[in-house]
Amino acid sequence: MTKADIVAKISEKLGMEKGDVQATVESFMEEVKNSLESGDNVYLRGFGSFIIKTRAEKTGRNISKNTTIKIPAHNIPAFKPAKVFVEGVKTNVEVK
Repeated sequence: MTKADIVAKISEKLGMEKGDVQATVESFMEEVKNSLESGDNVYLRGFGSFIIKTRAEKTGRNISKNTTIKIPAHNIPAFKPAKVFVEGVKTNVEVK
């Protein structure tokens, strides 16, 4: 499902203009992004949490030059689904 599909479904369900729904969806995504970039997690009860995970420093390999490199500690955005969300997917989606 793409962003356009989400906008179309919400627009159809609520009877709103697609342009208004698109602006709302994009504003939501921008706010989540801004919150994570400023160091704040985003908690959406019943859906999940957008959190910041810290990756520890580690040693990596540059295979083409056959050297080791240090990968510094860094933060990455992550999504942790709510238990209700996980259970819904487990019970409603067939294992392929």
